[in-house]
Amino acid sequence: MLSVAIGRCHKQVSKKQEAKIVDGLNRLPGLIKATLEQEDQIKELAKTFKDKFNALFLGRGSMHAIAMEGALKLKEVSYIHAEAFPAGELKHGPIALIDKDTPVIAVAPNDRLLNKLKSNLQEVKSRGSQMIVFEDKAAQVEPMQGMTIIPITTDLGRITAPIIFTIPLQLLSYHVALIKGTDVDQPRNLAKSVTVE
Repeated sequence: MLSVAIGRCHKQVSKKQEAKIVDGLNRLPGLIKATLEQEDQIKELAKTFKDKFNALFLGRGSMHAIAMEGALKLKEVSYIHAEAFPAGELKHGPIALIDKDTPVIAVAPNDRLLNKLKSNLQEVKSRGSQMIVFEDKAAQVEPMQGMTIIPITTDLGRITAPIIFTIPLQLLSYHVALIKGTDVDQPRNLAKSVTVE
């Protein structure tokens, strides 16, 4: 809200934009609740990671940061090697890492980059990888063989989408860790403070 107020003072945020942002933030509790209702499906999906050693996360635009968070959490708590890449960079190296033993997790909001992400998913499919797509229901990603689509909710705003898409990635990491028998409360070698000398 502080950022919105500063934006209004500097005439960078219109009244209409402010109203849309505030509406999105007011809807956040309901969106979070709806997202958490997908936990059983995510828990089932986590079972497919039991014998995996690598995973790749994809996101476009602001969703790349969310993909990075998903990869980090999976690494931290399940000890699976996970990397996140901007989906637009897939053909510039990361695609070489994809095979049938490397699941690919994608975040698919209903935004201007959706069609490009769908094209990336076709590339992943041709490599025989297991694909998991967390999508905004309005995105309507076309199901493909080897793909699991988990619809999150619909009509996510630009401000709320990153918050909402973080939740299923964290749930996936949590349930994978439980299945692998790792300690989610005290991951090995994880320091919560950094000392620089």
